[in-house]
Amino acid sequence: MSLEPVDMADELTTRQIDHLTSPSAKWYVLWTRSHCEDMVYNQLQAKGFHLFLPKMDIWMRRNGNRYRSPVPMFPGYLFLHHAMEKEAYLDLCKTRGLVKLLGGRWDQLATVPHGEIEAVQRLVRSGMPAVPHPYLREGQRVRITHGLLAGMEGILRRMNTTKGLFVISIDLLCRSVAVELDCSLLVAA
Repeated sequence: MSLEPVDMADELTTRQIDHLTSPSAKWYVLWTRSHCEDMVYNQLQAKGFHLFLPKMDIWMRRNGNRYRSPVPMFPGYLFLHHAMEKEAYLDLCKTRGLVKLLGGRWDQLATVPHGEIEAVQRLVRSGMPAVPHPYLREGQRVRITHGLLAGMEGILRRMNTTKGLFVISIDLLCRSVAVELDCSLLVAA
């Protein structure tokens, strides 16, 4: 009877691939320590987990020279596609640089809809330049950052792809006025 060494890394990869192809595989969000996204990504990828760390190029300046540098699109976060079970959750929690998986317990983790991940993946594959943008919702209090109305605060009442209806109210009079603005000029107040 011959005993051959078993490569545990191959066995683990096969186990992880089985979870990846499972119909119950979902997208989870991993929250990392500041600037640890790549470290967490590399550790988990070596264990066979299917991860997505979207990056975008930004211009940086060092010693008077400008250069483009890839940075995480969502600093402090990366995405995991997996059919979660308690054993895998515990394995993930041991990762150096990982703060936690978003959500509650291992069986109550928050998931990201596949369509949202697919949209980000398509954007990354397109190579089009992307820039961070504030997350704005209708009904949210916002502040104008540039232009003649810079510094004003109001409520974002209606949004389409590029424009939003900015509402300024006088509560005592129960009256409001609105102006349509480019949403790139607005940030959450």
